Amino acid sequence: MKREEERLGSIFIVDDDRIVLESLTALLEAEGYAVDGGASFDETMRAVGRKQYDLVVSDMNMPDTDGFELMNALRTRCPGVVVIIITGYGTIESAVEAIKMGAYDYLTKPIIDDEIRLVVQRAMEQRALVRECQALRSQLDDRYGLDSIVGHDYKMLRVFDLIEAVAKSNVNVLIDGGSGTGKSKIARVIHHRSERSGKPFIEVSCGALPESLLESELFGHVRGSFTGAVADKQGKFAAAEGGTLFLDEIATASPALQVKLLRVLQEREFEAIGSNKTVQANVRVILATNVDLEAEVEAGRFREDLYYRINVVTLSLPTLAERIGDIPLLAERFLQQYSEQSNKQFLGFTEAAMQTLQRYNWPGNVRELENAVERAVVLTKERRIDVDDLPPKLIDCASLAPASEAFVPTSLKEAMEGPERRVIEAALRHNDWCRQTTATQLDINRTTLYKKMRRYGLDSDSVGRKSKATVTIDD
Repeated sequence: MKREEERLGSIFIVDDDRIVLESLTALLEAEGYAVDGGASFDETMRAVGRKQYDLVVSDMNMPDTDGFELMNALRTRCPGVVVIIITGYGTIESAVEAIKMGAYDYLTKPIIDDEIRLVVQRAMEQRALVRECQALRSQLDDRYGLDSIVGHDYKMLRVFDLIEAVAKSNVNVLIDGGSGTGKSKIARVIHHRSERSGKPFIEVSCGALPESLLESELFGHVRGSFTGAVADKQGKFAAAEGGTLFLDEIATASPALQVKLLRVLQEREFEAIGSNKTVQANVRVILATNVDLEAEVEAGRFREDLYYRINVVTLSLPTLAERIGDIPLLAERFLQQYSEQSNKQFLGFTEAAMQTLQRYNWPGNVRELENAVERAVVLTKERRIDVDDLPPKLIDCASLAPASEAFVPTSLKEAMEGPERRVIEAALRHNDWCRQTTATQLDINRTTLYKKMRRYGLDSDSVGRKSKATVTIDD
């Protein structure tokens, strides 16, 4: 019985009439609900403070207050709870007022069993929908909130600052970054943090569609406008009305399409192919490119006026190779994600595996790292991801990369002595140990050079010079 009660939900009944309270409690408990009750406002507020209820069924008239005051208090204390008002002295005005204040329904006494059963059932269904919406919104926050973007590198911190600055505005945003750097996710985060988050987010990959279809895909067409147009079609601009349209790989747009894009960005209006009807476009446009658009403009392949129209705010995403310090954070995030999906438990990466990840150059950026971690999760049978669990290409390339030197605590002056000695010795050898020529090439005076030679032991004996007889006269 307890499982059934938990499944159906919990109810608190408020009525100072003990007979009504007990009869409603018995009726709803028989239906499988967990029911508690009280006779006053104070009892109700103490109860909701101790336990979270799905539904409150309240009498309108109570000894210390009324149902309206209770609804106001519940809205502040537990805004997700559903309220049903019952009364023995119902009027149309009070019913309307209760519904305006958020009551799910308003019933008059005497209460009919079948009526209360149906109303409670529907109220519980609404409560379930509210919880589902809250859960979905929470998932969206996890997936597209700013916290979903992993990065402590200063380049990524600058990106975060720009996202915060532009999200609430309607300004056009150009996202510049290589393949796999997360341009699509950044666009979704901007949309999710904007005032348009409740409206559609429509994504179009311009490079994935043939040039002949891309214009129709964006602006739509009317029946008969071209061969194969057998019916009217709504374009992506219309579908994204009130929301955000994300145009990926914008550099692949044809010259004709670029003209239309310029107009819709300037005038906020367009026509479907084959139509004379002008449509207003209330759409925020975010664009992305993985090529240098400025170079495309100079080469004549991209319109200069369109470039300056879309290049209002540019978010430049660094490659993964430029943010090596973020690799452990990203790898651990992906490990957690895919281990949950595969019902496996991992303790993390071995030190050797993490070093291999950080020495690889990641031409596929974050997407390639994600794929590598997913592969390792699927294939490994151990509790830690080791080097052998990583893709062979990654291991081979990382093994060829020079290992980074471990830092030994020392002053900068001492750390620079080794490189300085090697430069001076190389210069002396190149100039056959002529100090004057060496000092001139190193842009220091002869006295400074001589002091450094003595400090580093750069004399004829210590470096194996042939003989003092070969010393140049001006030495």
